[in-house]
Formats: sequence, structure tokens, C-alpha cells
Amino acid sequence: MAPERETTARERVVSGATAASRPRGARLDQPRPPRRRLLPEWDPEAFGRLSERIARFLGTGRFIVWMTVVIIVWVLWNVSAPGPLRFDEYPFIFLTLALSLQASYAAPLILLAQNRQDDRDRVNLEQDRKQNERSIADTEYLTREIAALRIGLGEVATRDWIRSELQDLIKEMEERQDGHRHGDGVFPADRSTGRDVHDR
Repeated sequence: MAPERETTARERVVSGATAASRPRGARLDQPRPPRRRLLPEWDPEAFGRLSERIARFLGTGRFIVWMTVVIIVWVLWNVSAPGPLRFDEYPFIFLTLALSLQASYAAPLILLAQNRQDDRDRVNLEQDRKQNERSIADTEYLTREIAALRIGLGEVATRDWIRSELQDLIKEMEERQDGHRHGDGVFPADRSTGRDVHDR
């Protein structure tokens, strides 16, 4: 029995497994079906943006003014209104509960906004650091290029050097011309004429 099973397994390996003979499992060429979750799903980015808006509003003077006005109206109404219309009498338990509930929600929202701001600052600092590294590398490259150009210019004839050489040549030519005019020329033709006169 065992040898027959081994031969059939070998035949399958040799012949190649077909799609029907493959075990059915998670296919990689198809997306997974969505899972059902008991907890509600939310977009973290949208929730973070909402928390930042709330935190910004809580940190403004307008929020403090509105909260002060609401508390004053609340207290005055529950002190001076007729008895049946008062909904929160002197110990103001409901007002205390509302303010503590607001504080308990405001603190995590502010912390979440601060965490998002810290993440943005970290990303900005990383980008600034990379930009500074690129700027330093570019500056070092330009410094090396300028140094190479200075070294190269030390071996190249500059305009001032060429002018000085040309001026020296012009002076030398003028001196030769002046010497030729006074008879002190170095040309052989001048000397030969003198010999002809003496020979005659």
C-alpha cells in the first residue's frame, strides 16, 4: 500500500500539479475579502485633523470668552430664575460634571494634536538635516573646484603676464631700432659698407 502511494506522489510531482489538484487556500492573485469587525472603523488622519482643530479652538481667546459667558448665564439662571425653571441649583453639580467631562476630553485631544505636531516637526527636522548635508556637500565640492581652478590658473599665462611680456618685447625692439639709427646696429650690412669705403 505504501509503495503505491509513493509512486502516485512521484507521478504527480513529475507530471506537475494542476490547479484542481492544488489545495485550496489563500490565493495570492486575488484580494482578500474584507473582514467583519465588531469595533467601528475610522480614519486616523481625519480624526487627527479633527483633534487638531478642536485643540486649536480650545487654545483661543474666543473659546475662553464663550465658556465664561456660558458659565455666568448658567449660574445666574439657576440662582435668580423661579424654582420650577431651575435645572441645576446651588451646588451646581451638573455644571461641575459638564466641566470635568469637557476637561477629560480636552486633555487627550490636546495631547494627540501635540503628538501630530511633534511628528511633523521630526519630519521637518529630518528634511532640514538632509538639506543641510546636501548644502555642505555642494559647498565642499565648489571649494575643491575653486582650489583646482586656482592651481590651474597658476600654471596658465594670465593677461597681465602676457602684457608684461609684450611690453618687454616692444621695449627691446625699440632699443634695437634706436641702436640701428645711431649706427650701432648689429646687422652685418652696416659693417660691410664701412669696409667698402676703406677699401676704396
